[in-house]
Amino acid sequence: MKYRKIEKNKDKLSVLGYGCMRFPKKNRVIDYEKTEKQIITAIEKGVNYFDTAYLYPKSEETLGKILKSNNCREKVKIATKMPVQAIKTREKMDEILENQLKRLKTDYIDYYLIHNLIKFEEWENLKNLGILDFINSEKKKGRLINFGFSFHGNLHEFKKIIDDYNWEVCMIQYNYIDEHYQAGNEGLDYAVSKNIGVIAMEPLRGGMLVEKLPKKAKKIIENFNVKRSPGEWGLRWVWDSPDIKVVLSGMNDDKIIEENINAASESSPNSLSLEEKQMLEKVKEEFKSKIKVECTNCAYCMPCPQGVDIPTCFSSYNDKSIFGGFKPQVMYVNATEDKSAAYKCTQCGVCEKKCPQEIPIIEELKNVSKSMDKWYYRLLGKIVKLIIYR
Repeated sequence: MKYRKIEKNKDKLSVLGYGCMRFPKKNRVIDYEKTEKQIITAIEKGVNYFDTAYLYPKSEETLGKILKSNNCREKVKIATKMPVQAIKTREKMDEILENQLKRLKTDYIDYYLIHNLIKFEEWENLKNLGILDFINSEKKKGRLINFGFSFHGNLHEFKKIIDDYNWEVCMIQYNYIDEHYQAGNEGLDYAVSKNIGVIAMEPLRGGMLVEKLPKKAKKIIENFNVKRSPGEWGLRWVWDSPDIKVVLSGMNDDKIIEENINAASESSPNSLSLEEKQMLEKVKEEFKSKIKVECTNCAYCMPCPQGVDIPTCFSSYNDKSIFGGFKPQVMYVNATEDKSAAYKCTQCGVCEKKCPQEIPIIEELKNVSKSMDKWYYRLLGKIVKLIIYR
């Protein structure tokens, strides 16, 4: 495993970070035994940065139990997050932290981040509620070691937030598709100029740069003279920047974990050749030409008051554009079954306030419905389902 140093605290963090939002599931609940095996394997291979959050269902509890029962707490750095939307009072900060420490079965958190900051006014509101006193107090107690934020807004807001506090770390969305999106390259450079450690999330755009690459894009990769998987190319592109300290990957498959760890052990900054970068630029152009909605399937928009399965609607819509054919349409109909289809949207706007990508969800759901909710598609889906389950 390779490690990179956070300048402010001299921590050496594994270049591959373990994202804990998508643990493997069995019967719709976290498969504890499988998750435990995967986490312990990662630790044994040198991964020492584990990223979870208060809002990830059962994630903190699962991670805490695994680390405690295997005596691994001191081998790793735990990062977890404070939910901005849930903080209405100074007392709520204390309540949530106490809950997180209990869930994680620890008496300190290495990296405590404000979750999903989008606008400077959100940070201002937290300051008005007393977050500076909260952080200073908890740092003195030794319960919070480092403080930072995860970000999904625009560059202007990012710089204002960066300038307003002596952060240890920040987390930005960064991959070869999004190098000029949200904070992007300029935001990365700005954070580094302030001596702030930068952690990259969504290096594969929620798996889209692996599972949702158009055929032409896959062919570009397959025909290139250097043979690597789409996932490894995506990770290596982010690791190529010496300013990225940790690249988070939401790993829940044994094969992917092994592949990512191997790639991390071979990674180094400024190692991609000009030819390799040009190849990925062609992949990017092909991907951009096919994608309809810039959704990373994070599901922060959920639940919808009307029951609309927004991530599935957008995923199916993108699949139809990328792959064509009837399969994406049939999958959409069977997945939504009228109850959670795009046409159920009442335009209440609750989802748009929560979307970190700032997608105009209401308008896009109209586009999904226009394309995917035709009566004959629903009839076709029902026929296919009858044939499969007869």
